[in-house]
Amino acid sequence: MIKVLVVEDDPVAAEAHRSYVERVAGFTVAEVVHSGAEALRFCERSAVDVVLLDFYLPDTHGLTVCRALRAAGSEVDVIAVTSARDLAVIRSAVSVGVVQYLLKPFTFPSLRDKLERYARFREQAVGAGEVSGQADVDGMLATLRTPGHRTLPKGMSDETLQAVTEVLAGAADGLSAAAAADLTGVSRVTARRYLEYLAENGLAHRRPHYGQVGRPEVRFYPG
Repeated sequence: MIKVLVVEDDPVAAEAHRSYVERVAGFTVAEVVHSGAEALRFCERSAVDVVLLDFYLPDTHGLTVCRALRAAGSEVDVIAVTSARDLAVIRSAVSVGVVQYLLKPFTFPSLRDKLERYARFREQAVGAGEVSGQADVDGMLATLRTPGHRTLPKGMSDETLQAVTEVLAGAADGLSAAAAADLTGVSRVTARRYLEYLAENGLAHRRPHYGQVGRPEVRFYPG
């Protein structure tokens, strides 16, 4: 199993990321922490394969965490999970050895793709030995790259999709459109549209919930 340290200061997002990682075959969450200092302490005392790292932490920047890891001699891999879109930050992330860079907001399939590609890269790079030529090197690095780009339907935003996705991930008893609207601050109609989008793309499933009176309420559950 590939052991993952989740570093995220927002409790709701941290739980969503933990849940996402645990749903990917071959991965397990070693710990969830909420600051850079906690991340460094955990990596110092415990074996972990990859850090799922938010960059905007309450005590420091994710790049500072990466540099501290390298300065301590740690070879742990880092997957950035962040809203940082600044080109200088992205260049710096590459220079400190970040192997994947996933922009927030994202859906479960986006993270799953990054993790599965990372797992294939690890499998190819394990052990000692040499590659036979340039084609092998190119193939290994290409494993980490994701082709294509998901485009949302007109009128939908990544930010709202991420908000709805995160509240859904924490709804063990299901989530109605009304509840999703209350939790995210959008209208009930908007919440239903995003929930239906998740369901249509296999990221959620619908189930009727029967109350005491009236017709059943449709609830959505993580896919």
